[in-house]
Amino acid sequence: MFTRREFIKTTGISIAGIGLSNFSSPLKLIKENFMSQRPKPEDRKFVSEIVEKTIVKVKQSINDDELARLFENCYPNTLDTTVNFKIENDKPDTFVITGDINAMWLRDSTTQVWSYLSLAVEDGKLKEMLKGVINRQTECILIDPYANAFNNGPTGSEWEKDITQMKPELHERKWEIDSLCYPIRLSYGFWKATGDSSCFDDNWQKATRLILKTFHEQQRKIDVGPYSFSRTTSWSTDTVPGNGYGNPINPVGLIASIFRPSDDATIFPFLIPSNFFAVVSLRQLSEMYQKIIKDNEFASDCLSLALEVESALHQYAVANHLNFGKIYAYEVDGFGNKLFMDDANAPSLLSLPYLGCCPVNDPVYQNTRRFVFSKNNPYFFEGKAAQGVGSPHTLVNRIWHISIIMRALTSESDDEIAQCLNYLKTTHADTGFMHESFNKDDAGDFTRSWFAWANSLFGELILKLYTEKPALLKRIY
Repeated sequence: MFTRREFIKTTGISIAGIGLSNFSSPLKLIKENFMSQRPKPEDRKFVSEIVEKTIVKVKQSINDDELARLFENCYPNTLDTTVNFKIENDKPDTFVITGDINAMWLRDSTTQVWSYLSLAVEDGKLKEMLKGVINRQTECILIDPYANAFNNGPTGSEWEKDITQMKPELHERKWEIDSLCYPIRLSYGFWKATGDSSCFDDNWQKATRLILKTFHEQQRKIDVGPYSFSRTTSWSTDTVPGNGYGNPINPVGLIASIFRPSDDATIFPFLIPSNFFAVVSLRQLSEMYQKIIKDNEFASDCLSLALEVESALHQYAVANHLNFGKIYAYEVDGFGNKLFMDDANAPSLLSLPYLGCCPVNDPVYQNTRRFVFSKNNPYFFEGKAAQGVGSPHTLVNRIWHISIIMRALTSESDDEIAQCLNYLKTTHADTGFMHESFNKDDAGDFTRSWFAWANSLFGELILKLYTEKPALLKRIY
């Protein structure tokens, strides 16, 4: 098994004890042979007739042949290669690996299947697969609400020596707020798309109650809570300061997240994008308990916490930047210290409208967006290949495809979206897939040739344009 960290490829340096040289993907093909890179039909992990019909329909509307082939490869990649579906104890069960790492992240598994929700009412098999993801996420949360990634059974992990409460079912135990938000997002989205609430059973209710309990614990009003984490490593962002509890915070009502959605440790534990995401998730959970479970008391508890976190965000998340006026900070500590940056991994500041955290025309968000795509953001990079946001996870000068896709998903400008499509078309390094990151000056120097989250998000973007801005798919990029 491997971690995300071990798939970093670069030129002529050694990271975390792994000797690395200039990376050439085994998937790389010359353009003359770049057609469909999907597995043969008999080798695909899961097949949905409605997804196949959608691929044909959408491809016909895309005039740029290479962009059309990218959609054909990327949109079904999760189903083709990462989904392990079965019926277990008379219930659908779906274990979704993240791609080149044989483990299931609560975040990734949600984002990987998100673009299929709208099709579930037309394909009963697809609907059962999605219910299986919800059921498996429920099981994972009940195993440990503080874990971010899980094994397909009690198989153990190379991280079993981490100084935290590891269990054999865990791949990794990094506490990230968004790991509990994404399962709520998937449950809510599935319910709204299908009207089906049959998977919100006793176990799901136990898991969602555990989510609320965990959020309260990580407000740290009474003590530091039950979670701590340390790792023996030379990679600073892979372990946690403060004896495993993170840097000090002032308990102002926000929720502490010891790790970011990049799986890197936070500097100031109040991670602003994830707190915004928690507000949205708690409101969704409140609605579901009120309308489906008919438990108004718990619904009220969820809403109360959402309002408390939202109030604290208004007070602590906004700051005056020297060059951009009022913007959202990336991390704060409640003492007045703020970190100005953004990371490609969502929830990010860039992704706030995408996740329903604020309107895209919100003035503070628009100021923040200008900051994100400026040299004032230390993880914004511009080079010969493209421009976009990276992450400390992959060091400097590396742009993430997720950030380019998210820029297009949150843009109201046709020209900006067109530029993003051009970047996506010209930086896949002839592999036919999205990657984790690539060198700002050389897209052939990339990390993670099999990263299903980025592939699924690209498919989602094309579907959005097909519905909302079809003229952009008629252009040649």
